[in-house]
Amino acid sequence: MNPLALLRRSASSTWAFLRRDRKALAGSIILLVLFIIAAFPTWFSPDNPSAEIYSPGLGPSSAHLLGTTSLGQDVFSQLMSGTRQSVLIALLVGFFSTVASVVIGVTAAYFGGIVDDLLSLFTDVVLVIPTFPLIIVIAGYLQGTGGASFWALVFVLTITGWSYGARQLRVQALSLRNRDYLLAARARGESAWYVIGVEMLPPMTSLIVANFLSSALYAVLTAAGLLFVGLGNVNSQSWGAMLYWAQNNEALNAGLPLWALTPGIMIALLGTAFALLNYAFDEVSNPALRSTRRRSRKQALA
Repeated sequence: MNPLALLRRSASSTWAFLRRDRKALAGSIILLVLFIIAAFPTWFSPDNPSAEIYSPGLGPSSAHLLGTTSLGQDVFSQLMSGTRQSVLIALLVGFFSTVASVVIGVTAAYFGGIVDDLLSLFTDVVLVIPTFPLIIVIAGYLQGTGGASFWALVFVLTITGWSYGARQLRVQALSLRNRDYLLAARARGESAWYVIGVEMLPPMTSLIVANFLSSALYAVLTAAGLLFVGLGNVNSQSWGAMLYWAQNNEALNAGLPLWALTPGIMIALLGTAFALLNYAFDEVSNPALRSTRRRSRKQALA
């Protein structure tokens, strides 16, 4: 089959499945709302989020929907402004981690031999290293050198988040390597990169998208955790930085629960959106999950 036709058919079936899937629909709606806020935060932020211009410790009101911090900053404005960095980290880490997973995993499977052995060994070494302690060490070093910036955080999360996806994609590529249409492409004299990019990757689209979503979910939670413990730019506008300052100023003990709880809720919402979409794409890429779901639905109706 023509690879472009295969890609179109795969995209069409995926879109039809997502429209029927409640988890995918819910995740898409949440993401759309958060993307709009991230793209136009000033539309939703009534005030400068870093300006200490109000009375500290105010409760929720029509003027301050979530109250103010102990420093006199509007909590709702901080929450809206912090959406952009959190969403950007998720998208960038998801993209770069997925690219690394595809390049390493699919290349290893296609070429085989010593290339496969070396890349698989490298992947396995990264897999067995305890991830979060490694992230803390790297982020702490960058913090000490004054380099714990936004891009440093993206770099740290990318180099620690690609290995699991590479292992999955390698296994999938191994099952495709000797298919007739790939053998025919090689027999025509097509280059290896053409075979990989045009013939091999389109059937793996749903798995690649699922890998992107899982990497984005990992980035959201890990970045917030790093900023919460002070590893990163805590003066940036982000949900993790809000948690850091709320904890340092004992927001709960000071009677300011919304300052501490709302960024956690937003992180959970963004993570839930990626998780719901990831479950949906898992069902797209794994027919066994779809058949199990249909059986469960029939049993419930019976």
